[in-house]
Amino acid sequence: MPSKDYEIKVDNQAVGTKLKVVKKFDWRNYIVYIAFIGVIIYFSITLGDQGFVSTDNLLNIVRQTAMISIMGIAMTFVISTGEIDLSVGSITALSSLVAALALQAGFGLVGGLVAGVGSGLLVGLINGLLITKVAIPSFLVTLGTMGIVRGAAMWMTNTAPVPIIDNNFNWLFGSGDIGLIPILLVWTLIFTVIGHILLKKTAFGRQTLATGGNESAAKFSGVKTWKIKLFVFLGTGLMAGFAGVLYAGRMHAGRYTFGDGDELSVIAAVILGGTALTGGMGTVIGTVIGSLMIGVINNGLIIMGLDVSQQMMIRGLIIILAVAFGKKSGAKS
Repeated sequence: MPSKDYEIKVDNQAVGTKLKVVKKFDWRNYIVYIAFIGVIIYFSITLGDQGFVSTDNLLNIVRQTAMISIMGIAMTFVISTGEIDLSVGSITALSSLVAALALQAGFGLVGGLVAGVGSGLLVGLINGLLITKVAIPSFLVTLGTMGIVRGAAMWMTNTAPVPIIDNNFNWLFGSGDIGLIPILLVWTLIFTVIGHILLKKTAFGRQTLATGGNESAAKFSGVKTWKIKLFVFLGTGLMAGFAGVLYAGRMHAGRYTFGDGDELSVIAAVILGGTALTGGMGTVIGTVIGSLMIGVINNGLIIMGLDVSQQMMIRGLIIILAVAFGKKSGAKS
């Protein structure tokens, strides 16, 4: 009899394990992937004869969303710490102009890249120091720098665009293709891999999530949370600066209008992808899928012939529904 009780106990434990595995699977964790596939299927059926599924159109969606995806990867780290950065759109404008001016001054491809990315890194450093050392909320700091940086971009060229005639720069940072693959897709994939590994496989990533999950507990466990926050804002400045370089390369010019409103699209992509707005959970791959889904929706609505007001309403509704369904989800990969 004792042995039978033991067997029953083992069986119960096994059943409990199975139930636990089943319980851990929550479809809301994968809402962005389900929604993304659903949106593609819907538009493929309804707009298939209007060119939605053509290779050119799908690659065009990738080009249009590349900068949002790249900035979103960095924003995933910021939001995972429970902070936010509203200045990324303005940084892209500034960095595009700085890169274009550096090229115009004869500093070459590398000089243009360093100047453009460096300007973004500088803004990120200022944001990070004001947030961590002066203890000003990130919303207020980045709201202020958003206006300052956009104004500086307008002032430095008197709102005039700065053309870029360096074909190598334009090809490498925006308008080039490797066979059928846009160079913008290559850059997106590179940063997606780097961001995913950094967030999920490194001590920095674990500390980032710990800082957002419970900052006090993270401090007690030895995490220098102020350094983590400083580095994540340096990251958004760096990636927004690089996105500005990509804007400049794709459009063959630097313009103060680049990135206008991108901060909202970036934040939407991050939250849509499964990163918790309150911090503690983050997913780089989900962010990129969220960005692509926004791009697919925009593209599909345009092909359908809806006017701008209708597009805005439908996009907003879809984002609200997707986030609501996945509200209590845990971020996956």
